[in-house]
Amino acid sequence: MNPCPCGFLGHPNGKCRCTPDQVALYRAKISGPLLDRIDLQIEVPALPEADLTSQSGGEASHMIRARVEAARERQLNRQGKPNYLLSTLEIDTLCVADEQGQSLLKQAITRLDLSARAYHRILKVARTIADLANHDEIGAGHIAEAVQYRRFDKNR
Repeated sequence: MNPCPCGFLGHPNGKCRCTPDQVALYRAKISGPLLDRIDLQIEVPALPEADLTSQSGGEASHMIRARVEAARERQLNRQGKPNYLLSTLEIDTLCVADEQGQSLLKQAITRLDLSARAYHRILKVARTIADLANHDEIGAGHIAEAVQYRRFDKNR
């Protein structure tokens, strides 16, 4: 979705004239239960022209693909299916964070007033992040990254 009714909030050209109230009303149109069903909610800011036209030094696609394939293989070897297909009971056994991760997750639940659905989705995303990093255990860093992907939860 656009960041605001006019679509220019945060744009480098400064065209947006939406008030904070207009932005809040616009974003409130997306219901909490709908947002709960979206695992990754991130804001992608507009790029300045210079960044758009310059060559990127990012990671090559074939390297990303190899990492994703390795993570998927880890998931299939561990549980016989990808993380997104885990049931609630499987999440409780296969997506257990270390002590620091558990503490961070408890803070996020309290501060963000997360639903049970959001809690389980964060755990599955954290499990996937750990798999991509080739880690067996879910750590606080994985939980923190997964929580950050809940960008548009209502109570932030």
